[in-house]
Amino acid sequence: MTLLDALREHLDVTAPKKGCDHGQCGSCTVLVDGRRLLSCLTFAVAFDGADVTTAAGLAGDGELHPMAQAFQDEDAFQCGYCTPGQICSAVGMLDEHKSGAPSYVTDELEGSPELTDDEIRERMSGNLCRCAAYPNIVNAIGRAAQQ
Repeated sequence: MTLLDALREHLDVTAPKKGCDHGQCGSCTVLVDGRRLLSCLTFAVAFDGADVTTAAGLAGDGELHPMAQAFQDEDAFQCGYCTPGQICSAVGMLDEHKSGAPSYVTDELEGSPELTDDEIRERMSGNLCRCAAYPNIVNAIGRAAQQ
């Protein structure tokens, strides 16, 4: 059983969505031990004891996670189907960026790369939005990164 099916069908955790079920859309993105992961491509048993966090699990004390708040403030969703995966991917992506991990478009490979719009687009390229809210998603991630 995949991690996505275990979450949705057996634990009633519905934030990650089954979009393509082939790891091509990113709607099922969750954080496992702080790293982003496509839950439709991984077996649940492989993560026994791991810390699995969905977009719903990012919030705390009744407050939205700063990334979720930025998505709301920047109107970075329309239908909302991809939003939980986008938010988890964005949180994981910012952690990767902060650690200095380069992407395909990173100019300077030493130190922490500048978080440009191109850098955000490249790092989020595995998450599709069928409503095409991409400009607002990039703005939301940039806003959250500044906080």
